[in-house]
Amino acid sequence: MKRTLLAFIRKELIQTLRDVRMRVLLFGAPVIQLTIFGLALSTEIKNINLAVISGPGDAMFGRVAEGFYASGWFKRVIYGSEAPFELIASGRADAVLIAPAGGLARSAARGDGRMQLLVDATNLTKARAVEAYARNIISAAAAREYGARAEPALKFDVRVLYNPAMESSMFLVPGVMGMLVCLITIILTAMSLAREREVGTFETIVSAPLSDAEVLLGKTVPYVLLGVMDAALVVAAGYLIFGVPVRGPLWQLALASLALVITTVSIGTFISTIARNQQQAMLGGFMFLFPAILMSGIMYPVENMPGAIIAAAYLDPLMYFVRLLRNIMLKGGDLHVLWTNLGALALMALVAAGAAYKRFKQTLN
Repeated sequence: MKRTLLAFIRKELIQTLRDVRMRVLLFGAPVIQLTIFGLALSTEIKNINLAVISGPGDAMFGRVAEGFYASGWFKRVIYGSEAPFELIASGRADAVLIAPAGGLARSAARGDGRMQLLVDATNLTKARAVEAYARNIISAAAAREYGARAEPALKFDVRVLYNPAMESSMFLVPGVMGMLVCLITIILTAMSLAREREVGTFETIVSAPLSDAEVLLGKTVPYVLLGVMDAALVVAAGYLIFGVPVRGPLWQLALASLALVITTVSIGTFISTIARNQQQAMLGGFMFLFPAILMSGIMYPVENMPGAIIAAAYLDPLMYFVRLLRNIMLKGGDLHVLWTNLGALALMALVAAGAAYKRFKQTLN
């Protein structure tokens, strides 16, 4: 009995490990994911884009602003004639520090050295960090300029934009919506061809009087339609259940959803042409999804990550879609953000569809 059991266990191990694809999924994927988890998930917020606006000759405000940049948390934003709201709406600045009229020194001499800090709260984690950092930096600047006082000489008012109540649902729900659409389309599409092979119907499809492109379209267009329907469903659920607004035009939302779905369906099709069975297809889909979710900015800002991870994040379609969702739903759909991220998604869709078609032709042959 023991010999039979041991032989059966040995057979299962050999059957599982003899395929190179399965060995990569079993032993390569955990190492890759652990590396990304360790590097990408950081609670320390860095690389915050800060613009400062002041009048000429405001030396004290200049010293306060330099304190922000010297802290290592903030990056300088070079701007032209844009208004403070335009800098934040376009995504060029995460925060804008504005000097009081007449200069900070004169305002402080009147007992009201009060600056204004505009903060983009579409990313709630970053917005909270900006306020906390600003409080510490301005307190240190006041102590440096005036020494210890019972009443702080320098103060600031925070104006939180796009999520004034600082609700976590406004920040998390658009990201989770994008994650769900990505999950459904990639997993379903990745398993489609593998399922045809396992049940023995792939040969029937190949023998049909259809061109390679027609066969591929027949396998992918249904999932594109289902993905767009799912995108509409999760947007409606986010609005009705969590109260996440849709401040931008619906056509922008539809274009962004279509671009993501075409990209993820193409990626899922590519995975399905590599996998030999549904088990490999599902594991391959999750191997793509976990890093994509971690590097998308759903939970932590992409700017926090090391340079190599940021470079990899720019190959992540979910990152662009999350930016588009937050821009359209919370900011009202700034056109610069729309076309730059939509262009990146369209390029990725084209590359992914081309790679899937090439691999699919090889599979048919």
